[in-house]
Amino acid sequence: MSGEVQDIIERVKVLREIAGISADTLAGELGFSSGEYKSWEEGKAEFPIGALVEIAARFKVDLAELITGNTPKLRSFCVTRSGHAPEVSRRPMYTYWNLASNFHGKKGEPFLVEAKADTEHKPISLNTHPGQEFNYVLEGRLLISVGGRETELGPGDSIYYDSNEPHGMKCLGGRRALFLALVL
Repeated sequence: MSGEVQDIIERVKVLREIAGISADTLAGELGFSSGEYKSWEEGKAEFPIGALVEIAARFKVDLAELITGNTPKLRSFCVTRSGHAPEVSRRPMYTYWNLASNFHGKKGEPFLVEAKADTEHKPISLNTHPGQEFNYVLEGRLLISVGGRETELGPGDSIYYDSNEPHGMKCLGGRRALFLALVL
C-alpha cells in the first residue's frame, strides 16, 4: 500500500474517531456494507472516489483536504492550468485529476478522468455512492453501465445519472478514453 493511501486511511479514521462513531455506524450512514467499508479502512481495498466524496461531505471537510491533507484556500475562483491538476490515483483502471482542488466550499467535485485502454478486456467494475454524477466524453469511446443498462458514448456525448445506482465504465476501441466527471 502506498504512503498516499495510508495517509488517506489515517485521515478518515481520525475524522471518524473525532466524531465518536464506529466504522459500522459510518458505513451504515453512507449506505455501504460494513465489510466493504472496513476493507477500505484496513487498507485491503482502496476507497473509491465516490466514497471519499461522501466521507468528506459527512465530516464537512473538502475532498482535497481528505486526500492531500492540505486545506483549499480560494473562495472566489480557482484556475487549474493544463497539465497542472493534482492527480488523484484511486482505482487502477482510472486516473483522476482534480480540476478544482484549491477551491474552498465546492458544491461538486470536477475531475478529468482517464480510463485506461486495457479496461476494454476487463469486466466493468461497478460502484455506488450517494448523489448524482455527470460525465462528458472528450476523446475515445466508453461503455457505461448504470443500473444494469449499458450505453456507448463517444466524443461530445454525455450522461447524467443517479450515482446510487451501480455504475462503471470501460474503454472501447483499444485506446484510452478521456472524460470530464462532475460528482455532486
